[in-house]
Amino acid sequence: MEVAPFVWILTIVGIVGLLAFDFFFHVRKAHTPTLKESALWSGIYVGIAVLFGLGVLWFGGPTMGTEYFAGYVTEKALSVDNLFVFLIIMASFKVPRADQQKVLLFGIVFSLIARTGFIFLGAALINSFAWVFYLFGLILLITAGNLLKPSNHDDDSDSFIVRMAKKFLPASEHYDGDKLFTMENGKKVLTPMLLVMIAIGATDILFALDSIPAIFGLTQNVFIVFTATAFSLMGLRQLFFLIDGLLDRLIFLSYGLATILGFIGVKLILHALHENNVPFINDGEPVNVVEFSTGLSLSVILGVLVITILASIFSPKGKAKNAVSGAKRHATEYLDLNYETNMGERDKIFAKMCREEQQIRSLPEKYKRLIRNETEFIALIKKAHAEHDEAQVRAGIK
Repeated sequence: MEVAPFVWILTIVGIVGLLAFDFFFHVRKAHTPTLKESALWSGIYVGIAVLFGLGVLWFGGPTMGTEYFAGYVTEKALSVDNLFVFLIIMASFKVPRADQQKVLLFGIVFSLIARTGFIFLGAALINSFAWVFYLFGLILLITAGNLLKPSNHDDDSDSFIVRMAKKFLPASEHYDGDKLFTMENGKKVLTPMLLVMIAIGATDILFALDSIPAIFGLTQNVFIVFTATAFSLMGLRQLFFLIDGLLDRLIFLSYGLATILGFIGVKLILHALHENNVPFINDGEPVNVVEFSTGLSLSVILGVLVITILASIFSPKGKAKNAVSGAKRHATEYLDLNYETNMGERDKIFAKMCREEQQIRSLPEKYKRLIRNETEFIALIKKAHAEHDEAQVRAGIK
């Protein structure tokens, strides 16, 4: 189904408007979003995406509607996986918490630009060369295999992109607010803020190489591919702060994504065989093979994600990861409190941290080894305890 030019224009204006709103009303002034703020706006952006999908379903019919939701869910799941890498990059560059959302918004905008370019390139290739489906399917199967490798997100110190950014773009060791350049010893130099944006921008390009073939495996409608991709990126900044401390608990996410990408890869190759014109395959004639419907694809994607999330939440390993991430989150939250914060609020957060500490102590030894950067983790907890002791002295409790 052809989409009228004015619909394209209205859609693009709406997406740009959402990005501009996000910047001017939330990101321009550096601050750390609260859990309530992140949850509210994550819900709003998901709601906008769902309403748009219902509009596609109403005006474009069930096929377009199903394709949009299948693409949106797939791209959203891949975006959550990408947050792991963003977290690693920002930790490597030690980005101040209050400035992280500006880096994330840059990453979202750059990702949208990069993926839009890949979308139109992919559409042009598909229209000209049917064999591209074989290539896209192979890319997804290789990506699925890579996701099954152990420690997929643990190599934070050896990230190739981070190393290259630091090596070839030397900069000041210190941040100057959210400035990209600063004066040091009378000379204008780069700040780490610019380096981290370059690293995330380069990473976004690599993500697009997996993301775009995945959604083209579900639909070849360029409007659906573009909008599902764009709306999956909307609200990603808020989602980062909402699930920051819970990312580690999704221990089976890589397996779920590998299953989804593998399924779509097989779907693409079957479609390529059905449309085959490659001379050395069946003498250039189409091959009579089974093809998966978009409705079946959506069911498989949703089913795999539900099983993945439930398995992560209720497994002993997932519970252990949650205790560790919760203690870290509450320790950080406690240390970020203002000097004037009353003891009631302090005690409430401190009690949560202590409960999670107790859970960690009771864990079997094999689960205690799940603590990443254990020395830093222990130092953070001790610092929160010391701060609480000082607060009690100030309040006359000790």
